Amino acid sequence: MSALNRRQFITGCATGIAVASMGISGHALAKPQPRQAHYQPILRGNQFKLTVGRQDINFTGKTRQAVTVNGSTPAPTLYMKEGEMVTIDVYNQLHEDSSIHWHGLLVPPNMDGVPHLSFAGIKPQQSFRYQFPLKQSGTYWYHSHSGWQEQLGMYGALIIEPAEGDPIKADREHVLILSDWTDQNPADLLRYLKSESHFDNYRQPTFEELWHDIRELGLKRAFAKRQMWNQMRMSPTDFTDLSGVSTFTYLLNGSTSAANWTGLFNRGETVRLRIINASAQSIFDFRIPDLDMTVVGTDGGLVEPVTVDEIRIGVAETYDVLVKPQADAYTLFAQDIARSGFISGTLAVQQGLSAPIPAIDKAEWLTMTDMMGDMQGDEPAHHAHTEYSWTTDMRVDYPRTNLDDAGVNLRNNGRKVLTYADLYSFDELRDNEEEPTREIEMHLTGNMERYVWGFDGVAYPEAKPVHIGVNERVRISLVNDTMMTHPMHLHGMWSDLRCPNGDLQVRKHTILVQPAQKVSFDVTGEQGRWAWHCHLAYHMESGMFREVVVD
Repeated sequence: MSALNRRQFITGCATGIAVASMGISGHALAKPQPRQAHYQPILRGNQFKLTVGRQDINFTGKTRQAVTVNGSTPAPTLYMKEGEMVTIDVYNQLHEDSSIHWHGLLVPPNMDGVPHLSFAGIKPQQSFRYQFPLKQSGTYWYHSHSGWQEQLGMYGALIIEPAEGDPIKADREHVLILSDWTDQNPADLLRYLKSESHFDNYRQPTFEELWHDIRELGLKRAFAKRQMWNQMRMSPTDFTDLSGVSTFTYLLNGSTSAANWTGLFNRGETVRLRIINASAQSIFDFRIPDLDMTVVGTDGGLVEPVTVDEIRIGVAETYDVLVKPQADAYTLFAQDIARSGFISGTLAVQQGLSAPIPAIDKAEWLTMTDMMGDMQGDEPAHHAHTEYSWTTDMRVDYPRTNLDDAGVNLRNNGRKVLTYADLYSFDELRDNEEEPTREIEMHLTGNMERYVWGFDGVAYPEAKPVHIGVNERVRISLVNDTMMTHPMHLHGMWSDLRCPNGDLQVRKHTILVQPAQKVSFDVTGEQGRWAWHCHLAYHMESGMFREVVVD
């Protein structure tokens, strides 16, 4: 435990506040006009009625149809209580099947909401009753697991209050839901990626950068550097596939930067921010200029407090932070990993105030470490050669295992950036940990020319299920053989991230795996058929999905 003891750190009382509004474009190149505010409902209790439908929406000056819950995107924020049995009746008004997945919640497999596994989906004009006990507390979220409905607006926050009272004390709280919206048909975007995977990369190397490299490296080395990338059919600046320049409009609680979502506080208060990345494809780097953030939780679980300036939040991750604002207004600022756009809002003592919005950081190139890993390493990765069904772009023989790297475009930026090495679950969790009986090593693989993604070179549904025994403790190691960062989510079980030496680091439900990195985590088998996938929607839809069978 850090010097700041958990019980000394947590004082005061808490209240919950969540407000949402709608506006228009939040990406860097737009000239937005504010739109009418939209109210995001808050529902509390242990019985809920949710209706899935479509509704016209306008973020960019163009009217499009979103998939909504109770007429809202984001969907209503649900407040529940640990230890209770909840009943959620979901009625599907769409003309296609729908579903809801309770992201990070430990529920029976038939309540997990993934079609074609242990759940048939919710047919058009029919309803389904979700019913399960709440075995945990913290900040979570829910979203559709059917087609492109999540990308089209079907996602919302889910807050489970502790049964014995919240140990994190604050004077008030705000839920911050980050997301990406597109006016285009997501299925069309996937087709574009399959025909030309770099079509939306506006950070391609320029002649100016070539001239800079010639001056710094010499003509031969500068051209060799580019030849290497060309041979691999990769771009040194392809961080996300889809950008905030022409494809995505970034949102905060269903509001664009122009609408300036504002969370209120009084001077001297401690404010809890529950930050959720509910985007389909966008990894965000979040900060509040001139205001420290003390991280107290991630993915629903509490961690030893750590104070930082900036947090990389992978798709589907959640973070709880405490702030103590002293000025009248602060900017909430989240730029995407590709540095192609941002979303902003405000913390203020009253509506109508704002603070300066920082410039987007300059994008870096991926490095040799991102490509090759730790060349000094003495433990080469094992490759399941017999399973590889297509040529992959690359293989990492010596993956790095460090967790103290903030990641590309965050290194050496002069700010204190959170890394996984900073996150420690509490001692009582470590005291009860079990030793794994075996290790499963798998590689995250991709082919950018075909835009195919998978595990060990096999794309779903051709991939065979992974088998784990009921209550079996297994160590899973993922080696990222690609140049992109993948947020990996295993349903139905906690993922206990390990330090490089094997000690427990932090308990999570979604883990970012950086390029050329190997991460290991332990799981305990929970009976059922479960999904395991990259939470970048366009990667999941292109094959980076596996079934895990626990029997």
